[in-house]
Amino acid sequence: MALVLVVNAGSSSIKTAVFDGGLNERLRIEAQGIGQTGALLLGDAPPVRLDLPDHQTAFRAILDGLRQKGISGADLTAAAHRVVHGGPNLAETTTITPAVRSAIAEAQPLAPLHNPHHLGAIDALAALLPDLPQVAAFDTGFHRSNPDVARRYALPDRAETAALRRYGFHGISYESLVQNFPQTTGADLPRRLLALHLGNGASLCAILERQSVATTMGFSPLGGLTMGTRAGEIDAGAVLHLVRDVGLEEAQTLLHHESGLLGLSNVTADMRQLAETDTTAARFAREHFCYWITRQAGSMIAAMNGIDGIAFTGGIGENDSEVREKVLANLSWAGNIPNWIIPAAEEKHIARQALALLKDPAHP
Repeated sequence: MALVLVVNAGSSSIKTAVFDGGLNERLRIEAQGIGQTGALLLGDAPPVRLDLPDHQTAFRAILDGLRQKGISGADLTAAAHRVVHGGPNLAETTTITPAVRSAIAEAQPLAPLHNPHHLGAIDALAALLPDLPQVAAFDTGFHRSNPDVARRYALPDRAETAALRRYGFHGISYESLVQNFPQTTGADLPRRLLALHLGNGASLCAILERQSVATTMGFSPLGGLTMGTRAGEIDAGAVLHLVRDVGLEEAQTLLHHESGLLGLSNVTADMRQLAETDTTAARFAREHFCYWITRQAGSMIAAMNGIDGIAFTGGIGENDSEVREKVLANLSWAGNIPNWIIPAAEEKHIARQALALLKDPAHP
């Protein structure tokens, strides 16, 4: 039976899951602490401490873990990677060829915190299993259906601004939500659906007749809603002021890693911990999160010219009933809107797309 290794690589971790041809998850392995003394998590077993200086060493450990569970490299049909940014030209799930790899590399300036690590994983796996087909699924792809007026910033048409557009992210999550909605809910997908992917990274998507027509993230995953450690919506003038005051590198660190719920609460980026923390700052952080969800939801509803349903997904969206209730209460002006919880299934969706691609007669 076909086996697909789904890969989500970051700067210090590689999360993998093996799916069979029936899209059943067979095994989950995670390498943590890459670049230092790390650990391998094999299924539900306790972590095994390992020295993981780089991604290739981490993949060797993952492949060793697979072998311990009776899965060799030769048993794998493909490796399918989540790639955050496809740049201006890559949208559809595709086989990673030299040209595709080059395009992912060219998009690195657009996602400097993500794409370099995806490339590191692609290259490391290619070195270890050179005959294994590799596939890329892009988080920006689902939003390619946004109209130009939604995608373009009001900037002059110059070479230096050509790549500056609203790409949108969490596309794999939203596409999976659309795919799984009927089976999960027993209902037809609403014509005008407001989808909320709420986790450490958070965004909204206006889905009109199965297609994305607007989303809150823009040029980078930094924009839009208040998130775990990301600032979300902020005036470009404030960013320029911050860069002048503290420099580019420190400003980038502050906006990506020290802001959001963590910056507001000065305690944690974890919504569960904030819910248990009885301080004014912790309560304000949760209120800020809900306020900007509902404020930006208004613009998503306007982009669809109305709303027929709301779907929550992601760790917070699925598990924090207080947040859901607050958001729904804040949107009560729009009427009694049906709402659902759709469990996130991004990895399964990536496996589904990879298997469909490999079965395509046109596939090389």
